[in-house]
Amino acid sequence: MAVQSEILTNIKKLFRVLCGARTASLEDEAVQEEFRRKYKYFQELLESNSELLKIVTDMEVKLRGEQLFGMSYIRAQATRAVFHALRMAGSFENLSGKQNPRLKEKVNEIQENIKADLESRKEYHFAQHVLPYTAVNRDMVDAVGGKSANLGEILNRVGLPVPRGFAITTSAFQDFFAEAGLWAEIKRIKLGIIPDAPDSLEQASEEIQRAILTAPMTPALEQELLAAHARLAIECGKDPEELAVALRSSAIGEDSEFSFAGQYLSVLNVPRRRLVTTYRYVLASLYTSRAISYRLLKGIVDEDMGMSVACLEMISSVASGVMYTRHPFNSHDDRVLINAVWGLGPYAVDGVITPDSQSLPRDTLEPQDVRVAEKPVMLVCGAGGVLVEQPVPEDKQGKPCLTPEQTRTLAGYALKLEEHYGTAQDIEWALTPRGRLLILQSRPLGVVEGETVIPAGMPKVEGHAVVAQGGETAQPGIGAGVAFVVSGDEDLSGFPEGGVLVAPHSSPKFMVLMQKAQAILTDFGSITGHMASLSREFGVPTILGLKTVTQDIKSGDHVTVDAYCGRVYAGLVDELMGFKAPKTAHMEGTPVHEVLARVARHIIPLNLIDPKSENFRVAGCRTLHDVMRLLHERCYNEMFKLSDMASGETGVALRLKAQTGLDLYVIDLGGGVEPCTDRRRELDPADVASKPFKSLLDGLTLDAAQLTTPRPVQVKGLLSVMGQQMISNPSAGGQRFGDRSYAIISDKYINFSSRVGYHYGVLDCYCGRTVSKNYITFSFKGGAADDAKRARRARAIGLILEANGFTVDVQGDRVVGRLQKHDTDVILEKLWLMGKLLQFTRQTDMLMVDDQSVEAMARCFLSGRYVLDVSCPLTETVAKLPQNRPASPEPGPH
Repeated sequence: MAVQSEILTNIKKLFRVLCGARTASLEDEAVQEEFRRKYKYFQELLESNSELLKIVTDMEVKLRGEQLFGMSYIRAQATRAVFHALRMAGSFENLSGKQNPRLKEKVNEIQENIKADLESRKEYHFAQHVLPYTAVNRDMVDAVGGKSANLGEILNRVGLPVPRGFAITTSAFQDFFAEAGLWAEIKRIKLGIIPDAPDSLEQASEEIQRAILTAPMTPALEQELLAAHARLAIECGKDPEELAVALRSSAIGEDSEFSFAGQYLSVLNVPRRRLVTTYRYVLASLYTSRAISYRLLKGIVDEDMGMSVACLEMISSVASGVMYTRHPFNSHDDRVLINAVWGLGPYAVDGVITPDSQSLPRDTLEPQDVRVAEKPVMLVCGAGGVLVEQPVPEDKQGKPCLTPEQTRTLAGYALKLEEHYGTAQDIEWALTPRGRLLILQSRPLGVVEGETVIPAGMPKVEGHAVVAQGGETAQPGIGAGVAFVVSGDEDLSGFPEGGVLVAPHSSPKFMVLMQKAQAILTDFGSITGHMASLSREFGVPTILGLKTVTQDIKSGDHVTVDAYCGRVYAGLVDELMGFKAPKTAHMEGTPVHEVLARVARHIIPLNLIDPKSENFRVAGCRTLHDVMRLLHERCYNEMFKLSDMASGETGVALRLKAQTGLDLYVIDLGGGVEPCTDRRRELDPADVASKPFKSLLDGLTLDAAQLTTPRPVQVKGLLSVMGQQMISNPSAGGQRFGDRSYAIISDKYINFSSRVGYHYGVLDCYCGRTVSKNYITFSFKGGAADDAKRARRARAIGLILEANGFTVDVQGDRVVGRLQKHDTDVILEKLWLMGKLLQFTRQTDMLMVDDQSVEAMARCFLSGRYVLDVSCPLTETVAKLPQNRPASPEPGPH
């Protein structure tokens, strides 16, 4: 504020000089006030221009698919982008003194296009609320969800046995939500979710679930569900009041390329009297905090979700389990893997106990690697519709759950399913009291490319104690961090970023921690369980079944997990860290990424290229970036007019006459040029009085070496740039160099905007005697090359700025640096350097052909060499430099 006040004081002095009096008249004061007011609008416009550039850059980075984001991010950025575009439009109207309704109409038109892409929701509506499985196949996934579609497919087209039952369709879900007004309520509640605030997500989740559980359901829908249950009872030969069922989630997308393993609710042993209430609970599980988090991490649009529910006769399983049609990550092992526990299946898939396991070769189906686990407890159906844990009879605890013949039958089923679906399968099964084997579900197995063999070059670890080893690797890899022992759900909120999760049992609830976790270790669990599937989906090194790991490792211990070899070491093992895979979000190709791409097409592309073109007007704007470019160009023209108005003559906006390679125009707020300067269109550098501008200009002015040396061009880079421009903007015709640059100056202040070709740089500086007020901010974006080359140049500029004491932020091809609270000499020295940097970086994006070019470019500049040798690549030029180079070059004269 103090700096802005001083700038406005300079403006006041300017008017007094122009008016030829020490004390301005009331009329002059009014003119000065008008100038100050309009300059404020000019500053507002530039502020929003800068913010909009940040949004454009951030969206470009997100579109690469390497960073995590959700729909809340897209909505927030789109809202901010529209706000700043409208603010720029309003500021420009105030600056120009003219209303421009077509301008705001254009922004509103673009906003409506964005809104249409944001609010589109997939509609899944079918006539029936209930479908028997005899009428279902996998082509009906939008009607009945993944789980039910696969069950119908297995029954009707594969010909394998499944439980009897029916599917409650997504239409029932949609009609219930629409008639109860739940969509609007859910949208309202979700507005309260704060990114990076887990408590707000938890609170919103509870509110949404409560709304679903208490919302009115039409009697007609309730009767439809009860009538379908009665028909199922007749089919099973039971009285409806005696028939218990399993209600299992079957959401859109579930059991597809996204497993949703254990994220939604399935309820077993449900009596008729609780059918409708339990159905509500399954629907509400769509909005548990971990289900919302899973969709966020997988880039799934919440609004596109629909929940069908599978209603199946309850099977009081003698034994149950999971089988994979091949090993989930060892590409050399294509044997069928079968796991089994006594009783109901949740104790197998949720990792409560370690199951029996065996592998069967495809050609013989003879069991191999048979491991019979000690199974002390099992889950069974209790009276009154409850589930009960009870001890396994002692004579069965150490015995296999399946006979060799039963395992061969299951393996045959598995191979038949893999052949039908054409991909590896993850299958749940159950053994009925009568000895019949049923398929409960089948979904694609998330096979990890590669294998568990130790990577080439991985060293033998010596000098580090092994604190745990053995178990089963669910996901290979290396991880290291501080151990955090989780005993219950209440511990999850305290898990640290980069920690190693240690727990008694594997659990799909741990999914919410998988972006934070470096590794997961458990006492019990199986590689065929739900959490193991999630570990593979999220790439978290995981070892299960270590038996005593919760006793061997305490919270706060530093450990290194080698999930290739099944060992956990005390402390950090540096030699293993080179084999640690980087964590990436892999958002590209997800539904949320596709929404961002659709929204971004209304924000990011720049179509207004040439200010001289007849299309460079409001009607030519197709994106918010176009609006920003148009207003940024026109606002400087308005400042020229304003300066001329203030002076009463056409002499305040001056064209600089200097060897800079820029078409540079200067607006003097007061004290920026010598008083005796002839107010003509061209300004001689000798007449510049502004110390900050003079220092910048000294750096910008091309010396003899720069004037005689051709611009650096590498054929590979140049061809890439030409190709990029033909693809991205064929109408531009390459006519992009030579745009106007602007400098607004006073004796202590400069705002410099340089747009040369496809590069855009802005420098803002105050340099006075008060150290606490002094600052330089610099931002640079753009280029004619592809995204990778532009991003490399931004990183190189960032290295140069950091070496000179700037605080730096680099996102994509945009770099922002800030230096503050230094004395005058330091600020002036850095301004001279910034002038050199602006000249040095022009067109260097063509040379950034690989990541080595980043440091090479920075080293070249920091050595004091501001002209690149065009006869050899950048890295070879740098190789010729002295190794003992200064951290910052010596500045030239000010």
